[in-house]
Amino acid sequence: MRLRYAGTCRVCGVELPARAEAIYERSTKTVRCVTHTLMTEVVPPQVDVGDLAAAQVPESGTAGVSARREFERRKGRREERIRAAHPKLGGLILAVSDEPQSTTAWDVGALGEEKLGKELDNLASDTVRLLHDRRIPRTKANIDHIAVTASGIYVVDAKRYYGRPHLKVDGGLFRPRVERLFVGSRDCTNLVDGVLKQVDVVLGILGSDVPTRGVLCFIDADWPLLGGNFTIQGVQVLWAKKLYPQLQAEGPLTTEAIVEVHQTLAHKLPAN
Repeated sequence: MRLRYAGTCRVCGVELPARAEAIYERSTKTVRCVTHTLMTEVVPPQVDVGDLAAAQVPESGTAGVSARREFERRKGRREERIRAAHPKLGGLILAVSDEPQSTTAWDVGALGEEKLGKELDNLASDTVRLLHDRRIPRTKANIDHIAVTASGIYVVDAKRYYGRPHLKVDGGLFRPRVERLFVGSRDCTNLVDGVLKQVDVVLGILGSDVPTRGVLCFIDADWPLLGGNFTIQGVQVLWAKKLYPQLQAEGPLTTEAIVEVHQTLAHKLPAN
């Protein structure tokens, strides 16, 4: 980002003037030079993995399992209510009526997470390690997918929305710049806030030295043939095939570091 105010690099102590290019670390509210992004300063969590060949790989989890469970719970409760209220006609009512949108939304979400999870699992390797549907402790929230790769951590929120995702910018020269995410005509900026909270959870576990990125991955959206992906508040908005090359790219994290980070996140963020 371009600094609005002067600051000091937390790594080397160099004075950074206003409008200089630098990296702002949200979790520590400090800045650092753009050159300090490599693994030379990354100190991954210390986990005694011993010989990598013998290291136990944590279970990645099942993509979409919590959304699928919630869909089945809501569907079952509706069936119980209808059959209790209409003992003779309950079966017929269920056969000719649809589930409410508040219930089918969980099914749609589960399908999107399951689809993306299956495709991500096809990329799994020593340098692409995955975690699916991880529970955030002391909350009801979850993280759909986490990819630990050579280029860093990707916190991926899968959404199966229809319509074209696009960035809308208001303000500018004389008014504060405000960025909003739309899918078709629907304002979905709250999804960006959700991803940023998930990224902060991961940063709280690993610290800010391991490169960590937030991603909103829209499944089955109306993407254009050329371009279409964009970044809002540091969160990438894209589709699956646009994400895969990033996960497979080379980067500063060694295989050993990837194993350690993957195990730490698997322990701190249990599977649903």
